[in-house]
Amino acid sequence: MSDSVLYELDGGLAVITINRPDAMNALDTATKAALRDTVIAAAEDTAVRAVLLTGAGEKAFCVGQDLKEHLGLLQRAEETGEGALKTVAEHYNPLVRALAGMRKPTVAAVGGVAAGAGASLAFACDFRIVADTAGFNTSFAGVALTADSGASWTLPRLVGHARATELLMLPRTVKAPEALTLGLATQVVPAAELAATARAFAKQLAEGPTVAFGAIKESLAYGASHSLSELLDKEDELQTLAGASEDHRIAVRAFIAKEKPAYVGR
Repeated sequence: MSDSVLYELDGGLAVITINRPDAMNALDTATKAALRDTVIAAAEDTAVRAVLLTGAGEKAFCVGQDLKEHLGLLQRAEETGEGALKTVAEHYNPLVRALAGMRKPTVAAVGGVAAGAGASLAFACDFRIVADTAGFNTSFAGVALTADSGASWTLPRLVGHARATELLMLPRTVKAPEALTLGLATQVVPAAELAATARAFAKQLAEGPTVAFGAIKESLAYGASHSLSELLDKEDELQTLAGASEDHRIAVRAFIAKEKPAYVGR
């Protein structure tokens, strides 16, 4: 694994850190490949029951594409006639599919700025714990690009179509208080408390009913693009899955005994 992406398994919680603080955690090719592979591995690892995604340092969660490297790729593309943005298909798309689609909760701990693809990665998570000094900026249109890394899908679902259009076409930094009002932030906390708060939040999810959480994620995603009748059939399918889980039996026994359930994630 590249040193630009750190991985820690804390019980059932996978902590993934983008580790380029001197570059504001910008995504060069090596970092994108490592981040993609790490998130996919966490999604497939049955020992992982929740994922916490964060960035090293206090200045940035992630500012998206490393534009210094990108300029070199643009120049090379002009010389060779090859496309300069193959990274969307090779890196960003599989990364976001794994992050948004994994059958376990995902949390972004956003300290500092989250811009471009960095903002998109945060939007792709189920929850965003945000430092009071942080902010979001889509930034794509600012460099004459369209949205990628799923922002066209996630952002309207967080803030609505009209506000998503505004934020994508007229990019600006949405500071933490406004982010909370708009629905971009799940919780805003003092910057000094971000790491501990986000880990505790994600740890609680990692100790929850993993099968049920995965079913909830699938049900919500399915319902966004299907009819009520189709969704009802999907809910039946997923409730059958959750109802057959060991965690469901644990929860029912604990409820009857008036005890706190100790879930096992299956």
